[in-house]
Parts: sequence; C-alpha cells; structure tokens
Amino acid sequence: MPEGMGRVTFATSLIAYFNMFAQLGIPTYGIRACARVRDDREALSRTVQEIFLVNLLMTVLSYLALVIALLFVPRLRADRTLYLIVSLSILFNTIGMEWLYKALEQYTYITIRSIIFKCIAVAAMFLLVHTQKDYVIYGGISILAASASNIFNFINAHRFADFKLQEGLDLRRHLKPVLVFFGMSFATMIYLHLDTVMLGFMKTDADVGYYNTAVKIKTILVSVVTSLGAVLLPRCSYYVEHGLMEEFRRICRKALNFVYILALPLMVYFIIYAAQGIRFLSGPAYDNSVIPMKIIMPTLLFIGLSNILGIQVLIPLGREKDVLISEIAGAVVDLIINFLLIPKYASAGAAFGTTVAEAVVLAVQCYALKEEVPGLFGPIRYWKGLLAALGGVLASVWVPQLGRGTFLTLAISAVMFFGVYGILLLVFREELLTDIYRQLLEKIRR
Repeated sequence: MPEGMGRVTFATSLIAYFNMFAQLGIPTYGIRACARVRDDREALSRTVQEIFLVNLLMTVLSYLALVIALLFVPRLRADRTLYLIVSLSILFNTIGMEWLYKALEQYTYITIRSIIFKCIAVAAMFLLVHTQKDYVIYGGISILAASASNIFNFINAHRFADFKLQEGLDLRRHLKPVLVFFGMSFATMIYLHLDTVMLGFMKTDADVGYYNTAVKIKTILVSVVTSLGAVLLPRCSYYVEHGLMEEFRRICRKALNFVYILALPLMVYFIIYAAQGIRFLSGPAYDNSVIPMKIIMPTLLFIGLSNILGIQVLIPLGREKDVLISEIAGAVVDLIINFLLIPKYASAGAAFGTTVAEAVVLAVQCYALKEEVPGLFGPIRYWKGLLAALGGVLASVWVPQLGRGTFLTLAISAVMFFGVYGILLLVFREELLTDIYRQLLEKIRR
C-alpha cells in the first residue's frame, strides 16, 4: 500500500546519497578509464586496483556517516532495521565493479546475471510479502534484485584483471577526474532523489508512495530508452582514444535517432493510458499516481537525448565539466520548483519539478555542443515519428470505449498503437527501422 511503499522508497532514496559518496563518480569514470587500456592486461589490472581501492576507502567513510545518522536522527532511528538492510546496496555496488564489466563490454554476462537475480526476487516477493507489516522484507528483496548479483562480479573479476597488489600504485592520478564525475553524480542524485526525500519530510509516506509508483514506471521505460547510450560509452571512448572521429560521429547520430524513434511513442502512449497502467500495475489504491505519471512522461525523451549527448558525446571527448554544469543547473531548478510546488501539489509538484529539471539539463548540453548539434540532430526526420505517433493515437484511442477491463484495454491498445506506429515508419522508410527490418528478414531466411 502507499504508506509502506513510501517508507521503503524514502529509505532507498536516502541511502542513495550515502551510496553516491561511496561511489564518488567511479561508475562512469571507471568505464572510460578501463576502456582506454582494455587491450593491455597489466595496465588494466593496475587501473582496476587503484580505482577499487579509492572506492573501498570511500565506502568505509560512507558507512561511518550512516551509522552516525542512524544514531542521532530520530526520523531514521525509528526504522533502523530497514535502513541497515537497504544500505547493503552500498557494499554490493562497491565489490561489484560493474564499471569494469561495462568497460570490457561484457553485456551478455551482465544481462544473464541480472535476469537470474530479478527472477529470484520476484519469487521471493510472492512468497514473503503478504501484509503491510512486511515492508522491511520488501526493502530487502528490492536490494536483492538490484545489487546482490554483484557478489558474482567480485568472484568473477579475476578473469579480466589481476588482483595481486602491484607496487607503486598511484591513487592520486584518479582523484581529479573522479571528483568531476562525483560532481556529476551529486547533481544528478539531487534531482533524481531530492523530490522523494523532500516529499518524505514535507508531506506523508503515502504521497511518497504515489509519486514512487509513477517514477517506477518511468524508470523502467527510461532504462529501455537509454540502454543504447550505456552500451556505447566504452565503444565511443575507444574511438576517441584512437582518433576514429568519423566513426564516433556516425554512431552518435544513430544513437540519437534510436532514442527519438523509441522514446516518442512510449511517452505518448503512457500519457494517454496512464490511468490503466497505474491500475494494472499497482491497483486502484494508487489512483493519485495518475497525474504525476502524465506529468513525468516527457522525461523519457529529455533523459534519452541528454544521456546520449552527455554520456556518449561529451564524456568520451573529455568534456565532463560541461556535463557537470548541465546537471547542476537541473538540480538547482528542481530544488526551487520542489520548494514552491510540493507543499501545495505534493507528488504532482515533484513530478513537474523533475520534468523541468530534465529539460534544463538537455538545453544546457545542447548549448555546450552548439557547434555539433546541427550535424548530430540534422539527419533525424522528426516528421516521420510525429505522424506515426499520431497514427498510433488515432488507431487506439477508441479501445477504452470497449469496456473490456484494464488488462485487455492495455493489451489491445498497445497492439494497435505500436503496430500502426511501426507500420507507418516502414511506409515512410524511416532509416533505422528499415535497417532493423531488413536484418530480421535476413536472419529469418538463414
């Protein structure tokens, strides 16, 4: 129910700040640093050892700060067990060294490992969570799904790097770039979790639960939209390191087109069918999540595009400071809007703040890349996506009138909307979709 969900979400968001200090920007910096020396095992091993030691030191300091907070802050002391369980994510993220696996493009391993643990978590949810009092168990299962698989990362890491400590390790050479990435993480964390934390302090646990339900759906969709950007970061860093700039620009243009073609229909569909989506996934108790979900859906497009410009373009080019400036701007805007709107509009105000903040991040990054933007965005045929999305709306807007229940309404409308959207893009000969269609046909023939 909203109150129990709100407690777990508040705890997760608060622990995310301690996790951010422990990670110190390493999840992104580590990918770039390891990708550049991926072909030299000795250099890679040295880099991994140095980054891991920095990460481990910060983890110890972060846990010390958390213990002090649990002892002296009444709001946290009341749910101490929940916070301690959720804080396991700090340890798991440190020993997991996900940045090493992403730098080496070990995505098959990452995917299989993640799916296995998420399936275990789903089974545990049905077996162990039955009443509102089980919210602590739910918090533990959430950590199991998100982070526990990192134990296997730690065990498996010796395949790619040697962990026998080398002489003359230089931790200081990583501090300056890591601090820049930490600034980026800090700014991002503010506008990703500040709304939840502010809701928890300024309103009720139920309001946090309503907001979190909308955010969860958005997060799932964002992970789909941004998947390509995360995968391509090590590849882009490799191209820049070896001076293959034309390949770098080609892959960036393709990624931006991918985001636009994918994010646009998801955004439109889940604005139209927000009520049905909320009721199907969470039940009628979460009807107050519908408006926040509609407000927050445009972030699919904003985050998708800024993810490519920031993670895939600016960072490989060594322009982390521009990404940091964009995220600080977004954090400041989010903070101001939250203070103004949360007291009156609660979860809807928090959703509006997040949407505006993401738009500001994208705008600042576009300005930083003003010389590159025409070449990156110019080839995208926006009218094709817009007309195809309009066709999808017209093809599915009548479905709720059938009165067939939430699940059937979503199923039928999704088939109609995305089916017509895809067909129209093929009719318009949209380049990316046409390439995918051609490759699928070739595989079927084989």
